[in-house]
Amino acid sequence: MKVALGQFAVAPEWSANLTQCVSLIDKAAAEGAKLLVLPESIIAADMNDSRITVRTAQPLDGPFVTGLIDALAGKDLTVICCIATPDASGLTHNCQIVLNASGLVASYRKLHLYDAFSMKESNDYIPGKELPPIVQVGDIRVGLMTCYDVRFPEVARSLAVRGADLLTVPAAWVRGPGKEWHWEVMVTARALENTCYVAAVGECGPRNIGCSMMVDPLGVAVARAGIAPDLIFAEVDLERIRKTREVLPVLANRRFKDPELGQSGA
Repeated sequence: MKVALGQFAVAPEWSANLTQCVSLIDKAAAEGAKLLVLPESIIAADMNDSRITVRTAQPLDGPFVTGLIDALAGKDLTVICCIATPDASGLTHNCQIVLNASGLVASYRKLHLYDAFSMKESNDYIPGKELPPIVQVGDIRVGLMTCYDVRFPEVARSLAVRGADLLTVPAAWVRGPGKEWHWEVMVTARALENTCYVAAVGECGPRNIGCSMMVDPLGVAVARAGIAPDLIFAEVDLERIRKTREVLPVLANRRFKDPELGQSGA
């Protein structure tokens, strides 16, 4: 299955970001991709507006998601991305969504909030309470993870033992000393230790690194983007997963129980 990874710099206006996403949808479909993965928090972003996430959040039936679904009409393409959805508390949910021409397929509220490196995502978001789902896209079983989740191997392992062939990681990975290296190490490790593909897509722009990448089951980066807006492509091959797990049966050889979701901080 051909997968497209589209990175761009998120603007403060949701309509501009929708236009950008529609353009990427059209280009991915024209190239024969069956799945397009986009970054995290793509409704709106502004380094100079600390409350923009809460102020611009939209429900799953709002104009942003509706616009994406409309753009998918007549296309054999699934889109995975993250948006902020409002909560009755006045905060938001960091919600990864799966869309196709029929509408909303699945959603996942980010488990691990980025309260690290002098940032505090919990000022804006409420953490999810359920393990991420696995969705079927063609012959491929796709498991959902979001940005900071990639630092927690239990999330990826949970998806792998439930049958995921590909893990998607929409992200807005913030620049900083060594952060590009952290990104590469974590994304590669999650693929290699679970012998699955990982499609990790980063927002680019003045704050974030971009650096989207597809990593195969043996930890090889088969497609990479740099720091600028880009649309890259890679194939997910079930036979490569099978052969890798035959010669490197880490999932079969493991001695630990399947991961379980515990209480925060447990």
